[in-house]
Amino acid sequence: MKKITTALGIGVAALSVVALSGCGSSGGDTTASGAEKVVMWGSWSGEQVDQLEAQAAAFNESQDDYEVSYVAQELVEEKLLTALAGGEVPDIVLWDRYQTSLYAPKGALAPIDELVEEDDIDLDAFYQPALSEMEVGEDLYGLPLLVDNRSLFYNQTQLDEAGITPPTTWDELKTAAVALTENDGGTLERAGFDLSDPGLFNQYLAQAGGSLLNEDETKTAFNSPEGLEVLEFWQELMDEGVFEPGFGDGATPFAEGTMSMKYDGPWALSTLDAVEGLEYGITPPVAGPDGDTGAYMGGFGLVIPEGAQNVEGAWELMKWWTTEPQNGVDFAKISGWIPANIEAANDPYFTEDPHYAAFIETLEYAEVRPSVEGFSDVEGKALVPALEQFLVGELTAEQALDQAQEQGDQILADARG
Repeated sequence: MKKITTALGIGVAALSVVALSGCGSSGGDTTASGAEKVVMWGSWSGEQVDQLEAQAAAFNESQDDYEVSYVAQELVEEKLLTALAGGEVPDIVLWDRYQTSLYAPKGALAPIDELVEEDDIDLDAFYQPALSEMEVGEDLYGLPLLVDNRSLFYNQTQLDEAGITPPTTWDELKTAAVALTENDGGTLERAGFDLSDPGLFNQYLAQAGGSLLNEDETKTAFNSPEGLEVLEFWQELMDEGVFEPGFGDGATPFAEGTMSMKYDGPWALSTLDAVEGLEYGITPPVAGPDGDTGAYMGGFGLVIPEGAQNVEGAWELMKWWTTEPQNGVDFAKISGWIPANIEAANDPYFTEDPHYAAFIETLEYAEVRPSVEGFSDVEGKALVPALEQFLVGELTAEQALDQAQEQGDQILADARG
């Protein structure tokens, strides 16, 4: 088992940020050796800065024409808009792909179609759902770099003690969760399964054979028999006592052994591998009642802002990192992230690792969230709040889905203008 020692969670930590007036594009500046400077922005901070600087150093050593430096930025998308207004932008940005459909129409990103065509880049080399998040209309605004998904983590020791094999279906998940739960005099001591994240509703909905939006993406579609089936399944688990709202808040219950199973991403590996005595496994998400699989992928890409001064250097870095599989694998060894390049992701480094292998298998069918304008607010302001109310018993399943549909449809209508 590989030990990933760097932090993988992508959050924006407190970090002193270089002032915009001094951190934009190089404008043709060169180093003492004559290499042109390339400035890269991103939201990664803390130990993640070391990861990116190590990859930049590898690129710098691979050729003599360009020298990349990384500048961490809180709220990088908003900072980019500010930099555009001031005429001082970076050359390349480590980019949350989900933001492309929002910021490309604002004129923040430069299309790269001509560059792709000139260099005959094989776009089939990437996971296509990830590539689709870099597209808006007919234009491509970057290349996918890193991918992730949520797969099922389980405590191997606890499953072995209970004589249970890793579940593969909803029914098996319920049976295992009930068997693994420990309750002492009405107090939940060990949760069999984590139900704390209603944001995973989309994954369960896909497993039930449902859809988030209707065919033309103008209205929500989750208030459906499939959506109701998801919430009824959640309610069955809650009624069996395998989880209760608030359990494990402020702690790390899976790492501490007080939670037997949970959905999580590859960013969790470094933390769990550091826990002495914890034996855990990972399996792809379980299938729904009719055998449907369902998972969602997220992750990052690389984009070139409008107005970047060193487009050539930015493009060379983008190609080197995304289209040459070994460079993606090498960054995984630094950071733990899975490459969006299919050949790189299927390197033995991942496929022969008992933890990574499940994520790679899941990527074969993982989808991405709808990119239609307004959908992120449908999730964040309508769907998830209603599901939170359902989980604490404030709304019935029907009421939660009705409320989320009404609010979500209005958000989509407002976004269309």
